[in-house]
Amino acid sequence: MANGKRKDYTLQWTIPSVYEGKMMREFLIDQQISKRTLTAIKFDGGSITVNGSEENVRYSLSTGDILEVQFPEEKPSQALVAEEIPLSIVYEDDDVIVVDKPWGMKTIPTKEEPAGSLANAILGYFIQQGISSTVHIVTRLDKDTSGLVLVAKHRHVHHLFSLQQKEREIKRTYEALAEGVMDGSGVIEEPIGRKSDSIIEREVRADGQYALTHYRVEEQFRDFAHIELRPETGRTHQIRVHLSSIGHPLAGDDLYGGSLLLMGRQALHCKSLHFYHPFERTWVTILAPMPFDMRSVLDNEKKRDPFQID
Repeated sequence: MANGKRKDYTLQWTIPSVYEGKMMREFLIDQQISKRTLTAIKFDGGSITVNGSEENVRYSLSTGDILEVQFPEEKPSQALVAEEIPLSIVYEDDDVIVVDKPWGMKTIPTKEEPAGSLANAILGYFIQQGISSTVHIVTRLDKDTSGLVLVAKHRHVHHLFSLQQKEREIKRTYEALAEGVMDGSGVIEEPIGRKSDSIIEREVRADGQYALTHYRVEEQFRDFAHIELRPETGRTHQIRVHLSSIGHPLAGDDLYGGSLLLMGRQALHCKSLHFYHPFERTWVTILAPMPFDMRSVLDNEKKRDPFQID
C-alpha cells in the first residue's frame, strides 16, 4: 500500500504497481477518503491532481503516478463562538490536539449554554494560531468528568479516528472513586439506554445498546474504593450507569445515586488515552494526572482511614 505524505491539508501518494490501470476512486477508497470528503473536494474548493494535472476520480492510474489530494479550507460553524479560554494542551501536532479538560466545562456547547465549552476554547485557539479549521471532537467527556479529550484538526483526520472508534481501537482508561467495598476486579456487561422519563438520565435496560466496562480496585477504603476503569464501548454515561447498577455509584454523582459527602461532582477522571496516529503511523499514549479535588480526597483518607487496603 502506498504511504500518504501529509503537508498542510494535502495528501500525496506515489501509486504502486498493484493499482496499475485501476480507477483513482478505488485507490482513494482504499486510503479511507470518505465519499463526503470527495464531495467537499469537488464542490468546496479542493482539488485532485495526478502528476500536476487536475483529474477526476474515474482517471485510470499508472504505476509511479504522483497523486495529490488538496482538501478544501474548512469554515467553522457560525453557531460556534470562538473564545479565549486557557487550555491545558498535553499533546499537539499537525493533525491532532489532546487536551486535559477540567471538570465543570462542557465538551461542546448547547442551546442553553452556547459559551464556555471546550469546543469554544479550541476554536479560539485555532484562530489565535492561524489554523483554518472547525472543531472536530473525537472523544467526549461529561461536563463534570475531568481528563483527556482527543480533537482532530481536520475533517479527514476526524473520519480516520471515527473508523478507529468503530473498531474500538481508541482506548481510554479512567480512574474514579466509587462508593462501598468492591471486589478486586470485574467486568460489567449490561446494555444501556435512555430512561423513559428523562432526556438526560440513562439506565441498564434490556432494549439498550451493548456496553462493556472493565474495572480494577487500586485502593480500598472504609466507605469507597479508588478504582481504574476501561470501557470497551462508549455509551453515554456508561461508567456512571454501570457502577450505579452494581450498587457502587461514583462519589459525588447524585444523578445516579452517589453521595455528595466526599465530592461535589462525580469523581471520574480520564487518565490515559491510547490511539493509532494515522499519519505518524505509530501508537500514541497520553497520560494526565489525577486532578486536585480527587487527589485531596485520597490523601485525606489515607491519613485517617485504618481500613485502607493496598
